[in-house]
Amino acid sequence: MATYLTQEGYDKKMAELAELEAQRPAIKNAIAEARDKGDLSENAEYDAAKEAQGMLEMKIAKIKELIATARIIDDSKLNTEEVQLLNKVTIKNTANGMTMTYTIVTENEADLRERKIASNTPIAQGLIGHKVGDIVPITAPAGTMNFEIVKIEI
Repeated sequence: MATYLTQEGYDKKMAELAELEAQRPAIKNAIAEARDKGDLSENAEYDAAKEAQGMLEMKIAKIKELIATARIIDDSKLNTEEVQLLNKVTIKNTANGMTMTYTIVTENEADLRERKIASNTPIAQGLIGHKVGDIVPITAPAGTMNFEIVKIEI
């Protein structure tokens, strides 16, 4: 199954992979030092180092798999006619007038602190395909809320 990423998201994953791979020598040294201390059956340092190595290798494998199946989204084909992936959308809650701006991204790049929501969230699902001026009902745990699409940007 393909994983869709922006170029920025792909670059972040590559940097994360390089950072994790750079930790390998330190863990290898920790294992060697612990092994030199004698009996491995009762060596907590050795067990901890081996566990850290296993976790690191698991993270590396996961990122490598994600990168191997990645498809970079061509942002030159984006438009602002209607809400789509990678658009920055400003919406207004029709009940209280509060406005919010979110960028709709793939689930691998979602980060609420950066106002990036995954395309599979209820808000993004409700907005995708709609145009500026549309009032879209979004069902959330708190109930159904209506949002007006105020602006769509790239």
